[in-house]
Amino acid sequence: MSILVTRPSPAGEELVSRLRALGQEAWSFPLIEFTPGRDLSRLPEALATLTDNDLLFALSQHAVSFAHAHLERQREKWPAEPRYFAIGRTTALALHTVSGHDIRYPLDREISEVLLQLPELQNIAGKRALILRGNGGRELLGETLTTRGADVAFYECYQRSAKHYDGAEEAMRWQSRGVTTVVVTSGEMLQQLTALIPQWYRENWLLRCRLIVVSERLAHLARELGWQDIQVADNADNDALLRALQ
Repeated sequence: MSILVTRPSPAGEELVSRLRALGQEAWSFPLIEFTPGRDLSRLPEALATLTDNDLLFALSQHAVSFAHAHLERQREKWPAEPRYFAIGRTTALALHTVSGHDIRYPLDREISEVLLQLPELQNIAGKRALILRGNGGRELLGETLTTRGADVAFYECYQRSAKHYDGAEEAMRWQSRGVTTVVVTSGEMLQQLTALIPQWYRENWLLRCRLIVVSERLAHLARELGWQDIQVADNADNDALLRALQ
């Protein structure tokens, strides 16, 4: 079995390295890359206005790392006043590391639906919520917080953009290397991968691979795209993906 990991750098390379250390044959094939977001210049001023009645959310490690790098360049610090929240454990750890503050996060699945079940997010009318994220993405968190009476503002800390490949060349490469398992961690990347691989290789190789995804929502999309052998990891971090792959 050879495993193709499509998650972006550096998490993709880290997972491949851990798989190889366990004797597995694995390859990194990042489908997207990250660049600074359009709202970073406005972020220090926005953070400085937050009070102890407000909420600050980080939706990915990338949002944390790009935001922190910008704050450091501006010689600014993370504010002490707001309540901090993260989409999951890995993002929470990253945010705690750079801010030094306590971070609340869902202990179950790293998705908006579970984050929104936290007791602290039930009675939030009149509070401000500042959400750090990338370009695009799901709107469920912001829409639900707004419905509950919060004043929501999104800050784009990074941009995702597709990496460009020759689909036929890559399909031949990965099929010749015996890839039978593919790891995909977002719907955007799943659709990109499906569109990238030419139809013959898609039908005779890609869709016959075992697919590892990180949510039931993503598994549903995969079935719609033609996959049949789908496994859902119990979380979105590399530890959970490693468990699923073993």
